[in-house]
Amino acid sequence: MTAPPGNFADRPATSADLLGPQEVADPPALEDAALGLDADSQSHDLLSELLRRVRLSGERIVAYAPPRTFSIGFADVGSLHIIEEGELMLRVDGEPHVEHVSRGDVVLLPRGDPHQISDTGKRAQATVSAGAAENDAPAPARWLCGTFTIGDPRASHLLGSLPAMIILRGAHGPALEGLEVARRMLLLEMQSPSQGSAVMVARILDLIFIQILRAWAAGRDAEPSWLPGAFDPQIGRALSVIHRDPGHDWTVEELARACNLSRSAFAARFVGRVGMPPAAYLAHVRLDAATDLLRDTSLPITTIAQRVGYTSEAAFSRAFKNRYGTPPARWRRDIQGR
Repeated sequence: MTAPPGNFADRPATSADLLGPQEVADPPALEDAALGLDADSQSHDLLSELLRRVRLSGERIVAYAPPRTFSIGFADVGSLHIIEEGELMLRVDGEPHVEHVSRGDVVLLPRGDPHQISDTGKRAQATVSAGAAENDAPAPARWLCGTFTIGDPRASHLLGSLPAMIILRGAHGPALEGLEVARRMLLLEMQSPSQGSAVMVARILDLIFIQILRAWAAGRDAEPSWLPGAFDPQIGRALSVIHRDPGHDWTVEELARACNLSRSAFAARFVGRVGMPPAAYLAHVRLDAATDLLRDTSLPITTIAQRVGYTSEAAFSRAFKNRYGTPPARWRRDIQGR
């Protein structure tokens, strides 16, 4: 059974289950100025581009302390789980694989995939084992769950190309020291809420989201996507020039020169880091730019097609429909009608 964050699936939540405020007021979206970057440096910052494009904003934080036997369903919302005690099983809906997480692990579901969290069943196994002592049973599960609002997930392939679930095991090391600081700040705001707590919680969640993506992308086990590519010192240059000027008629040779690589070495490295050929990535970025223009301007379709690099409106419309399932003019009407 599915329940929104803050409610147990099998019974109403009580004050013993939840610590601090269950919800915060809708905060303003993460602004460019909050990142402390000038306009020129932002043009090279693909992670900031993702956050601007999907209009990510921290929403609320809830502390869970369920009974020893439980199963909680989380709806389709961006979620963060910080495991404070015990062991849990986590599974994304529709996927057979189950992840086991425990104290110190941090789990991010950046795409907002629906998922289930449940106990591991070890408590029941321990109590039926001959001579099992009470202190041999696992500690009760306890964790923090933060949620995120994603303003426009359809407008970008960037979020969709990330894995459904990112797990940082133990959350140790210099690169992740900030996560512990952020966790303590969240607890302080939950336990002693004051004026501005809603925005404080939202901003802390934004920072944790960024920290986790950075740590994952810099790790050895990161799946190929635009984010590990952005952290690659050579492929990152190609991604930057593509995003700065998606309407340019980029060739593999031009992009390879920007990265100081041969054509063949560049093409192989690009696929290895990003997970798709340069031409396919360029097409995605062009259509992302087109959705921005369709939503935010009144430019004619022909002009938009030219701006994002298509030689004809017909070619642009075919590519757009293949991606979004509807022609650009209808897509614009649907967006404006909301």
